[in-house]
Amino acid sequence: MRVTVAGAGMAGLVVAARLRELGHEPTVLEKGTRAGGSMLLSSCVPWRHREWEDFRAECPGGDERLQRLVWEQLDEGLAWLESLGARPVWSDTENPLTTGRRYDPRQLTSLLAPDVHLETPLPSEVEPPLVLATGGFPVRLARTRGLLLRANPWSDGGGLDHARARGAAPTPGMDEFYGRVMPAPPARIREEDFVPLAQLYGREARILTDDGQDITPPSVSWHESELAQAIGSSAWYVVRRTNERIEAARAAGATVVAHDDGTLAVHVAAAVTHTIGGLRVDAQARVLDQAGHPLDGVWAAGVDVGGIATGGYASGLAQALVLGLTAAESIAGVA
Repeated sequence: MRVTVAGAGMAGLVVAARLRELGHEPTVLEKGTRAGGSMLLSSCVPWRHREWEDFRAECPGGDERLQRLVWEQLDEGLAWLESLGARPVWSDTENPLTTGRRYDPRQLTSLLAPDVHLETPLPSEVEPPLVLATGGFPVRLARTRGLLLRANPWSDGGGLDHARARGAAPTPGMDEFYGRVMPAPPARIREEDFVPLAQLYGREARILTDDGQDITPPSVSWHESELAQAIGSSAWYVVRRTNERIEAARAAGATVVAHDDGTLAVHVAAAVTHTIGGLRVDAQARVLDQAGHPLDGVWAAGVDVGGIATGGYASGLAQALVLGLTAAESIAGVA
């Protein structure tokens, strides 16, 4: 069977690799100039919460069926990746609340992407079956909200638009995103800086708006993702001492101000990594219409799918891996 896969990030590459294993012929269309999507720009850690109850508590608005799918099947998905030759850089996360693997994103991309049609946008009309794996709409959301982009520059909602034009339903959380607090302009942030320049010390900082209003939350989670939601286009992190991330920001041209009381103020901004809202799918990754019925011949994977991390934060790469395998096996009729 010939299958069109839109997008060559983690989700699309997993779909294609699994379809090849199952004897089918995927055609992977990538509108950008390279494969790998935002995975290639990440620390490349597909992870899940160790405890199911923690997942539910952390993402209380999420679709429990899809959360359960990711939570139960990630470990098998990681084993599948390694059966293909993926080599973990870390055998587990360094967080006692989570478990997963870290991979080299370039090695993983090379392993999964032997044949991708680059600079080839998704046509308006496609013969089914079709898998949408275009990376959500972080470009659009960042532009609309006046935020920085911490993702590949091609994930502008093409998959979402394609499915919505055919009657697909969106999930809740269309205004939510996973992101990081980054140095604000005039800092120079290249794609290779997305991980090392993340300002991951918000739990130790007072957070002030540009006009001096204190918006420091009473508590901050281990992942600090909610801080990106809170600070918007720019704010200040005020800390008692410098650290390597502040020094990296300073070296990149960020505004770092030393105060008379010995504190440092770092001008920061929110950057969108991936969107949390997206297309509504069932447990077979089939895209659903407003009535909850599957669209004919359309699947979705990765963060084109919404409604998993609604209200919180979970691994986008875990979602990409599990739903990529699910979509491929659903198309192939694997029980």
